[in-house]
Amino acid sequence: MTKDFATFATDLTFEDLPQDMIKLLRRSFLDTLGVAAIGAQTEMSLIARRGALAMFGAGTAGDSRILMDGRRLSPAGAAMAGAFMIDSIDAHDGTTPNKGHAGSAIFPALLAVADTMRQNGTQFSGQDFALWLALAYEISYRAGQVQHASCSDYHTSGAWTAVGVAAVIARMIGCDSNQIRHAAGIGEYHGPRSQMMRCIDFPTMLRDGVGWGAPSGVTAAYLAREGFTGAPALTCDSEEAAPYWSDLGTRWLTLEHTHYKLYPCCRWAHSSIDGAQKLMHDHGLQHTDIAQVEIRTFHYATRLAGYEPKTLDEFSYSIAFPVATMIVRDEIGPNELTPQTLLDPEILRISRATTLIDDDEMTARSIEKRWAAVTLILCDGTRIEGDAMTPRGDVDQPASDAEISAKFHLFADDTLGRARADEIETLCGRFDDLDSVGFERLLDLALSAPE
Repeated sequence: MTKDFATFATDLTFEDLPQDMIKLLRRSFLDTLGVAAIGAQTEMSLIARRGALAMFGAGTAGDSRILMDGRRLSPAGAAMAGAFMIDSIDAHDGTTPNKGHAGSAIFPALLAVADTMRQNGTQFSGQDFALWLALAYEISYRAGQVQHASCSDYHTSGAWTAVGVAAVIARMIGCDSNQIRHAAGIGEYHGPRSQMMRCIDFPTMLRDGVGWGAPSGVTAAYLAREGFTGAPALTCDSEEAAPYWSDLGTRWLTLEHTHYKLYPCCRWAHSSIDGAQKLMHDHGLQHTDIAQVEIRTFHYATRLAGYEPKTLDEFSYSIAFPVATMIVRDEIGPNELTPQTLLDPEILRISRATTLIDDDEMTARSIEKRWAAVTLILCDGTRIEGDAMTPRGDVDQPASDAEISAKFHLFADDTLGRARADEIETLCGRFDDLDSVGFERLLDLALSAPE
C-alpha cells in the first residue's frame, strides 16, 4: 500500500495520463478561472484577501501572486486567498461520491506554487502542470472516499483536498517519495476537519473548507521538505484505506466522478432547478401561473431550507429560493447573485410557497447521484408532476463544451474584458501543449488583476 501510493505520487509521467483526463483538465481549468473571475468581485473574496494580506507575507520560499488580483503573498497565503475566492461562488467542479469539490483547492494552490517556482527560476511546461493537476485530483478524490467511508462526521472538502494538495506540492518542490508520504500525513492531520452540515444549517462565509484546505496542503509540503514528519496519512496508507487505492493508476476516479455546475449554488439543488425549468418549458408556463411548489428529494438536500436568504451564502445553500429564481427568471447567473434578487417579491412569493419533502427512497440512492422530483401546483389547482431526475453536468448527462464556454464568458467577460477572456479560453484549451513561455503567459492572465 505504502509503496503503491508513493510510486504513483512520485513516478507518474505525463505520458501515463489518459487522453480523456487531459480533456477534463482543460475543461476544469477554463471553468475554474471563470468562477474565479466572478468570485474576485464578492465580499467574501475581498475580506479573505484583506485577511491574507495582513497575515501571509512572503518568506524565504518566495512569493506568489493572488489569483485574479496580482498582489504578492507567500504561497500558502496566495493559495488561501484564491481558494476562498473560488469557493465564494458555488459554481466550480465537484465529485458527487465525495459530496464536495477538489478543483477549488487544487487550482489556487498549484497556481500559487507554480508562480513561486517561476519567480525562483524553475522552468516547467504545460505538460508538467497537467501532470500535477491530474495527481492532485486523483489523490484528493481517493483520500476523500476513504474519509467519508471511515469518519462518522461529514467533513468539508478542505479536509481531503489538503492531502492531495500536500502530496503534489511536495513533488513540485522536489521532495522524494518518503517526504511525499510525510507531506500527505501532515496535510491530513492539520487539514480542516470542518463540519459541512453546520455551514449548510447556518450558512456563512466558511463554505466548503477549501480556504484552509489549500494552504494546509501547501504548508505541509514545505514542512516535509524541511524534514518535518507526519506519515502515515490514514486516508492513503492504512489497512482500512487499501481497497480504495488498489486500482490506482489503472482506474481514474476523476474521470468517473467529476461533474460541472451550470448554476452558482449548491449541487444538491440542481436536480430540482432542472426539474422546475423543464416543467415550465414543457407546459408553456409563466411564473404567475405558479401557486405552490413541492420538491421530493434526499435528506441532506432538505436541510437547504433557505426560503428568504439575506446573503449570497444563504442563497448558495438553499433550494427553494434558487428554484423560485429559475421559475421567475428562467436563469441563474451573475444577474441573480445580487442583493436586488434577494428582495424580488415574486421570487420570494414562490420560495415561501415551496415545500421540501424528505424522501427515504431518494435518500437511499443519492450516493453517486443527487435525485429530486418537482411538482408544480398552478393557481387553478392543477398539479403538474415531474419525473425524478439527476442534475445535468454529471458524467451521464455531461455539459457540452459550448455550455462550459458560455458559462465561462458569462462569468468572466464583465470582469476581465472579452479580449482577455478569449485568450484565457484559447490557452486553457491547449494548456498541456504550452512550453514554459506559453504557460507563463497563461499564469499571467490567471494571476493578474483585472484592468
